[in-house]
Amino acid sequence: MPSKLLFLPGATGNTALWQPVSGLLTHPARKIHLGWPGFGPTPPDSAVRSFDDLVTRVVAQIDEPTALIAQSMGGVIALRTALEKPDLVTHLVLSVTSGGLDVNSLGAEDWRPSFLKNNPNLPRWFAEHHEDLSARLPDIRIPTLLLWGGADPISPVAVGQRLSALLPKAELHVFSGGDHDLANTFAADVAPLIDAHLRKTT
Repeated sequence: MPSKLLFLPGATGNTALWQPVSGLLTHPARKIHLGWPGFGPTPPDSAVRSFDDLVTRVVAQIDEPTALIAQSMGGVIALRTALEKPDLVTHLVLSVTSGGLDVNSLGAEDWRPSFLKNNPNLPRWFAEHHEDLSARLPDIRIPTLLLWGGADPISPVAVGQRLSALLPKAELHVFSGGDHDLANTFAADVAPLIDAHLRKTT
């Protein structure tokens, strides 16, 4: 069972997205909401200049049994971290993530142009990152909870279904009408699922 819960935001660095869920969880593990330097409310850090730097920063936090609870692009970082720290990452919760897949082939809408236009001050390298983790995902053999929205154009249900097929211990939950912010808007429904998931043995 994890002794620490690390909440990871998406591309905007919005650390408040997971707060409602975090407040409803009954699991006794310590809760840490990690931000991306230079994104949202988190101050910039000259040492963070790439997607790989963010992965390194999260990996450095894994010093005890830890569950990673991640939103959207944060899910790619969570998966990379789980691959690097298989002995200490105990559980994954991934909400509407690309999961390092080719989501365009699965019907996803390209979020990058509007994201960069609406967030001109955010580092461009985060949105420009592309990575294919599909060949490595079967190596992640820890309980993984996939949270998806039935009305999310950025990461449609087909992405969650593909991840469910690739991750050996994955369980997919689809929220009818849920959009890309379902972790926040469906917090009362999401929290019990996460609590039950965190009590699964690895």
